[in-house]
Amino acid sequence: MIFADKIISLRKKMGWSQEELAHQLNVSRQAVSKWESAQSVPDLERVLQLSQLFGVTTDYLLKDDMETEVYTKEEAAPSMRKVTLSQANEYLQLRKGAAVRIAIATLLCIVAVIPLFLLTGAAEFNYLSMQPETAVVVSLALLLVMVAAAVGMFIYTGHQVKPYAFLEKEPFETEYGVRGMVQEKQKALRKKSLPLVVTACCILILSPIPLFIGAFSKGENGNMLTLLCLGITMLLAAVGVFLLIYTGVQAAAAEKLLEEGEYSRKNKQNGNPAGAISTCYWLIVTAVFLLWSFLGNAWDISWLVWPVAGVLYAGIMAIISIRSGKE
Repeated sequence: MIFADKIISLRKKMGWSQEELAHQLNVSRQAVSKWESAQSVPDLERVLQLSQLFGVTTDYLLKDDMETEVYTKEEAAPSMRKVTLSQANEYLQLRKGAAVRIAIATLLCIVAVIPLFLLTGAAEFNYLSMQPETAVVVSLALLLVMVAAAVGMFIYTGHQVKPYAFLEKEPFETEYGVRGMVQEKQKALRKKSLPLVVTACCILILSPIPLFIGAFSKGENGNMLTLLCLGITMLLAAVGVFLLIYTGVQAAAAEKLLEEGEYSRKNKQNGNPAGAISTCYWLIVTAVFLLWSFLGNAWDISWLVWPVAGVLYAGIMAIISIRSGKE
């Protein structure tokens, strides 16, 4: 087995792509491609790095007559991945852009239902020259378009950071200077995001006010005004959620690189129950909201599911955090 075949075999056993191996060695993907196609051979320094990454001896890598993998005595298993300064900077930049897209996608998912009750209500109360059935079809089409756009953003964002998925699941090492750089950016981000978080919380707390005003409206226009106020309430809630997600995604990126909080090595080794619980929780909340809204035609009150669910979620996550700390 020649050197090129050994590199390909070891890389695939690690589950790495050529791009990921290139990141580990701080070389270009083209360089890795040339090694694997036997067009060139890396210098001695790179051979030593490959030996350490794969946990095999240099003799195994260089000698064509050695078919069986020979692991080093010091390390029978492959070493942890190493995150370089350029990788850390690239990841933080990617997540900064992702924060905007994820926040917009979430906002679209929330406001997607607003046309549904506004158009159908306007048609039912003769504010629009269309049948209520037509209004339902149009509003559902708008809902699907907005949700499709949001899903597209989620998929694109997930694909963009796929090479860095290991940050959430695997322990890793960082080059000298990475932690200091990330901590400085984390400190600056906290200072910048604090006013946004405060603003978001105030918006979310005050968002029901338009709905309360609409609830006390009377007369012929009262019902339509109530629906309009409900739309304003949901729009305000969407803006508050947008701000929280925009700051939260960037904060989570720094925590992943520093292996802090939810992304600590202890949680990675023991498994992180918070992630699975969070996913199941919000799926159940969404199902309750949709069932209550559609089956009970309770769009004027079903929005209460979200603030109540948010308060309960904070409590559940706090309990999990305390339990994890005790363990």
